[in-house]
Amino acid sequence: MIFPLKDLIEYDENMYEITTAASRRSFQLSMLKDPEIEDNDGKVVSLAARQIFSKEVDFRLDAQ
Repeated sequence: MIFPLKDLIEYDENMYEITTAASRRSFQLSMLKDPEIEDNDGKVVSLAARQIFSKEVDFRLDAQ
């Protein structure tokens, strides 16, 4: 799976939030050594982005 560029282009909400969510999810996946990474040719960021854009993983950012 490549990075979901079409979803990124069509995304019309806060770009900072989605970028931060993908970054944090990528970190989680790599720390857990999720087996889905292997199925995605080792591409952690594109896997995280796909999970977020497909709503497979929900996210929220808390205001500091």
